[in-house]
Amino acid sequence: MAKITSFFAILVISIFCATCTGQTTETSSEERMLQAQKMSISQELKAHTELSTDEKIALYRKLKKEKPEAYNFENEDELTMYGYAFLWANQVKDAIKIFQLIVDEFNSPNSYDSLGEAYLQDGNKELGLLNYKKALAMNPENFVAEDQIDLIEHPEKKIETPGEKFAKVYTEEEYRSDLDQLGQKLIEIHPNALKFISEEAFRKIIEEKKQLITPQTTYAEFVWHCDEVIASINCSHTSLGRFFQESEMLPASKRFPVQVRWVGEQLFVIDPLNNATQVKVRDEILRINGIAVADLVQDIYKHISSQGYIVTTKKHFFNTWATALIPYALHFPENYSLVIKGSDKPVVLNKAESVVDLFRDPSIQSCGEDLCLDILDKNTAVLTIASFNYYPWNDLPVFTDFIDKSMKEIDEKGIKNLVVDVRFNGGGSQQSSIHLLRYFVDKPFTYYSNADFPGKTDKIDGEEIITPFENGFEGELYFIIDGEGNSTTGHFMSLVKVLNLGTIVGEELGSNQFCSAGQAVCRLSNTKLIYYVANNTHVSAATSLPDEIGILPDHYVTQDIESYLEKKDVVKEFTLSLIRQ
Repeated sequence: MAKITSFFAILVISIFCATCTGQTTETSSEERMLQAQKMSISQELKAHTELSTDEKIALYRKLKKEKPEAYNFENEDELTMYGYAFLWANQVKDAIKIFQLIVDEFNSPNSYDSLGEAYLQDGNKELGLLNYKKALAMNPENFVAEDQIDLIEHPEKKIETPGEKFAKVYTEEEYRSDLDQLGQKLIEIHPNALKFISEEAFRKIIEEKKQLITPQTTYAEFVWHCDEVIASINCSHTSLGRFFQESEMLPASKRFPVQVRWVGEQLFVIDPLNNATQVKVRDEILRINGIAVADLVQDIYKHISSQGYIVTTKKHFFNTWATALIPYALHFPENYSLVIKGSDKPVVLNKAESVVDLFRDPSIQSCGEDLCLDILDKNTAVLTIASFNYYPWNDLPVFTDFIDKSMKEIDEKGIKNLVVDVRFNGGGSQQSSIHLLRYFVDKPFTYYSNADFPGKTDKIDGEEIITPFENGFEGELYFIIDGEGNSTTGHFMSLVKVLNLGTIVGEELGSNQFCSAGQAVCRLSNTKLIYYVANNTHVSAATSLPDEIGILPDHYVTQDIESYLEKKDVVKEFTLSLIRQ
């Protein structure tokens, strides 16, 4: 399946990774440093805030004619995201003009799809339909265009809600055909589908899932089978879209009615919700519906996508989605019975009354933003980088301006110890990661050793030698990591590790130097289940590190149940104690 366009469906946290090809001679390094990289045309257009969109398009054409080698005119995706920045800001007329430019320049199914979406948002169904039909004719697998055409031509049709699909039953043949299609597409699209699992083992899982199909299998049960198939290739960028689809369709009455936390091979109650008379905070759960919790969690782990063989990501994922994951693993029981440590008889819980998920660890106090600088005293500061999700086509200057101002303040105040907290960081652009690294390294470096993706024609940011900033930080660096650090965070921390930039504290990072990133948005033919498949490879220059595990800390520290409940950030406290020592 080709990449489906409509970027509203694409998880925009893409990660770009790369590696260096080894030692270079002094002469070749100098030559490469002198080579000019192609500049971002969308960033150039965005910089001219004084121009109207029509004038920016005229500038685009002028630059392409006069300086065709200076800008990346071949990058359709970047220009498309520039257009979507207008669309998401409800500047629809401007978005239409940019998408029309992309149609003129690339004449691709993606460009017609985007233009159709913009016209539809502008209320012009006729032109929306025309462009969606062009997109579908060029790419018959574009299900977004297919659905939009159907909705425009048949507005009376009722779209099934996720809740309505939950208990829906398809035929055994439809389920098994979709499982075969899922396996075929994963291998066809994913460039590293068999890197962490053999094809024989992968095919065996699919056959096992097909054997479990019965005439009574519901859509929700089928989705759970697909989760395991997808997770088996061990790629954090390939999934059904985290767990949002599964959670959205799950009725509140079937959810696990207690919030729990898996810590150190033990499952604790952290919020009894509407079961305060049955269980209390800190209760350790030994069995759920007769199944040992250790066995239950291990079964759930098989359905959670993560990078390589990294388990910390699965732990955080479980703690976020436990109230939905447990019902799927137990096949949606009507009631939940718990065996609590120290209690003689099982406890039967009341049914859940609401949906409550924990999307962030409340024991770790957030500064409230993705980017923060906290000056603790005259010698120590904490720089929080909870996201690298800043792109040239959108808001990269927000990141670079923050970092530049923060590093200037750190320098002016004579800070000797800088703690860089990248916990919760799901990744983002290589440009933001590179910008921060340039303050920490003292020698030229290469960010990527390999960057390979569909449609690539030139080198991208990170493949050339990068020079450090002259006003780089010269004090002691400390880095705090966790299992939620994903994608670009792995590239960043892999270079921190191999370049020995500072002391690393926390748990195994949820990623490393190896990335299968990007995304093709796909849909199964019969059940219409949407899933996301990585379609490119980016590897950082830290090629000496193993691909199957995350970046490891110098000091392993993680939240136990008491520190969690008391909201004590033991990882940060330990890091600050190292500085005091």
